[in-house]
Amino acid sequence: MKDTAEYKSEKSRMNIYKKTKLEIIEFGDAPDDKFYFLVDLSVSPEGLNVEKLKLQDPRNFDQRLRESGCLMMFTGDEIAELISRGELQQDDMHKSMVDLGIKEGAIKAPKT
Repeated sequence: MKDTAEYKSEKSRMNIYKKTKLEIIEFGDAPDDKFYFLVDLSVSPEGLNVEKLKLQDPRNFDQRLRESGCLMMFTGDEIAELISRGELQQDDMHKSMVDLGIKEGAIKAPKT
């Protein structure tokens, strides 16, 4: 049987998995033209509005992503590197990206 702290931690992660979405957006054919976004669905329930983001001033793009609920963003090249180092799992990218975000402090696990 799991101890209470481990159970709470697992429950917190499950909540984060449910409240986030992995979006993959391609702007071209090269690996660095493919972007992976982990989006907070409590901020953007439908995910990122790419058409609206395209209209934004490129100098404020990062700020607009944060305002749209983007928790993490990687290029295809960065994803390939993280997979090769074993930090992301290609067969469950969403879950492993959330786990990486928690591990690196980019995502705070909610208290249960």
